[in-house]
Amino acid sequence: MERSILHVDCNKFYASVECLYRPELRSLPVVVGGDVEKRRGIVLTKNEVAAKYNIKTGEAIWQARQKCPQLVCLPPNFPLYLRYSRLARDIYARYTDRIEPFGLDECWLDVTGSGLFGDGLQIAEEIRERVKFELGITVSIGVSYNKIFAKLGSDYKKPDAVTLITKKNFKSIVWPLPASDLLYVGRATTGKLRNCGIYTIGDLACRTPEYLHTVFGKVGYMLYAFANGLDAEPVCALGDTAVIKSIGNSTTAPRDLENETDVKIVYYVLAESVARRMREQGFRCRTVCVSVRDNELVSFIRQCKLKRYTANAKEIAESAMDLFRQNYTWPKPIRSVGISCTDFEHENSHFQLDFYESYEKRAKMESLDKTVDTLKSRFGNYCIQRGLMLSDAGLSGFNPYDDHTIHPIAYLKSK
Repeated sequence: MERSILHVDCNKFYASVECLYRPELRSLPVVVGGDVEKRRGIVLTKNEVAAKYNIKTGEAIWQARQKCPQLVCLPPNFPLYLRYSRLARDIYARYTDRIEPFGLDECWLDVTGSGLFGDGLQIAEEIRERVKFELGITVSIGVSYNKIFAKLGSDYKKPDAVTLITKKNFKSIVWPLPASDLLYVGRATTGKLRNCGIYTIGDLACRTPEYLHTVFGKVGYMLYAFANGLDAEPVCALGDTAVIKSIGNSTTAPRDLENETDVKIVYYVLAESVARRMREQGFRCRTVCVSVRDNELVSFIRQCKLKRYTANAKEIAESAMDLFRQNYTWPKPIRSVGISCTDFEHENSHFQLDFYESYEKRAKMESLDKTVDTLKSRFGNYCIQRGLMLSDAGLSGFNPYDDHTIHPIAYLKSK
């Protein structure tokens, strides 16, 4: 039986929920974004009125205000958005238990064999109407035989629309689209594709998998499969526990980082959060990954393996600094940095003792970490801090542990 996959995307979700609760804003240009004063003033989403001013998701709020001086900027209210996300999933669950979230506002649904409710197109239309009637917001839905084309379908017509992509019509709908519209094709991959004369999904589909493998490595096979509708990735069942493959935090600094001390302060704040989150999950990591972006938005990612598994913030931060020193020569000041850890083992796993290291010392370090976790849980994140962080409260005065955003498990282990 051919699969019937839906991708449901809540249209301009954060802004739609805000305007639902504030009717007086519905006719005004509205964006939801971060804190301008702390340089986290990025447009997360905008309503349909703001979209008419060519305001784009991801641009700075000050840039958006240049396009639209009367712009209304609202801080995000994630508890409210989470509530509406759950209400929307309650509606989806009336049709299938195979529901895979992709962020708060998007989900894949596998409705194969749900004949009681009609075919995929009929179910999509019914969900679209129910969300609008019961929740007061709109969704766009793609219907197809695989997850990739379903995602393309939900983006094809907006807002409040349903698009059907089949094995018979996908070449006329999908292939003329820009290659950058494919899921997981980012700016760097788009640039490489253009260098190869590949501008559309159709251009990509018509190249041989061997050629794409030569240019992109194993990712080339994935690109070929996606462009030709050969994706067979299943939709996870509702309630399945996702396997945690990495834990990380990143931040845009309140000012440009000018030297190693600046970077070290921020990396220690991030490492404290990442290590604490790992300990809560009962994990230790073997691989540390860092990301760096300069003030002209040029970025890179590097990673390294550690000598031993760890959940200690100092070891993670120092490894991050080693990676940074090896890969950055300060051509420009730095705007944002990040740390993530992967390659996990459980904290109760057996490990090889080292003749050159004291087991008792490591046990005391682990005990100290857990004591600090308890203190922060009881008295707040700032009740105890490293001396380094006190040297520049402006750089260290953020709390990634409380503020971090949980992203969905990626289609690939690493992009």
